Amino acid sequence: MKILTGIILIFLLYILIEIHWETHHFVITRYEVKSKKLPKEMKAKKIVFLSDFHNQNYGEKSIKLVEAIRKEQPDLILIGGDMLVGNSKIPYENALDFVKQLPKIAPVYYANGNHEQRMHEKPEIYGDLYWKYKQELESEGVVFLMNDTILFGEEKIRLSGMELPQKCYRKLKNTELELSEIEERIGKGKEGFTILMAHHPGYAKQYWRWGADLVLSGHLHGGVVRLPLLGAAISPQYHLFPRYSGDYYKEGEKGIIVSRGLGMHTIKIRLWNPAEMVVFTLQGE
Repeated sequence: MKILTGIILIFLLYILIEIHWETHHFVITRYEVKSKKLPKEMKAKKIVFLSDFHNQNYGEKSIKLVEAIRKEQPDLILIGGDMLVGNSKIPYENALDFVKQLPKIAPVYYANGNHEQRMHEKPEIYGDLYWKYKQELESEGVVFLMNDTILFGEEKIRLSGMELPQKCYRKLKNTELELSEIEERIGKGKEGFTILMAHHPGYAKQYWRWGADLVLSGHLHGGVVRLPLLGAAISPQYHLFPRYSGDYYKEGEKGIIVSRGLGMHTIKIRLWNPAEMVVFTLQGE
């Protein structure tokens, strides 16, 4: 019995140490994205993708994360939302101080997550907090894609950022997203390689149907805890074992990269699921 008790105590100590490490450090996850829609002779573009920072802090003004991004020498920095916490009682300075440094490294495009979205959609609760945050970042060169599209590179790659209907974030419910609802926000899909930043990965098939070749999402925080063989344990909406939780998933020529996020908010735990900065190369095939 004493041996069993000792083993349990050692395991619990390991769990506590692992949680502490994972909630204070990040890793860099790398992917290669290739597409026949892009010319073979195209020079590979290096892109940093960040999501779900939630006012985390990696050193003063998150200098450790900033320097990790700078070292990558990216062509583009994409932000997939939830950099702050949508709560009027929680200051957003950590997110602001971090993001405003990024345009000095590479062009930055920012698509809102559900936290930013609810702040600007509900001024009766949040006042003008979101607009102040947005204005400060725009003054530093950050470009927000609020249901908008830009073209970048000689290849005229389409980059769209979409805000989902708030119903898509309801807890304990599986809500459908219609193709018409996507088109109402960002128009019909068009020819040419298209990247779509849409915060919730649960609608990957609908994004692909719309016309996205590569989707960038976050939201699920990697499932909080990742279990051997089973993967992500739970989503922020309390769905068990969400499918697209933290990896690069492909179906034919389409794909979705889901960031496990850089921070936490409601459930302040990470286990076997370290925070991550995603770096991927984009090239022709």
